[in-house]
Amino acid sequence: MAPSDDGKLSATELARAALATVEELTGYRSEAVTGLEWDGDSWRVTVDALEMARVPDSMDVLGAYEVRLDDHGTLRGYRRVKRFKRSQVRDEED
Repeated sequence: MAPSDDGKLSATELARAALATVEELTGYRSEAVTGLEWDGDSWRVTVDALEMARVPDSMDVLGAYEVRLDDHGTLRGYRRVKRFKRSQVRDEED
């Protein structure tokens, strides 16, 4: 899917850009986009990435990364916001 005529990316394209950004910057395998929100200045996309594989896989360590992108998919910032085990139940408020 190509950007719209004004060059802005769709939500799906923004999500794909965030997944690729986390993989490129961290070297970790991105697993899922778990959040997408406009904060008034940029898109904040939350991406979960596998940081440490464990046996059993329920003990894998994942990181949640927040990627900030403009409407055109240009990176404006990123940071890891938390780490957790795959089996850990996460509250939405965390």
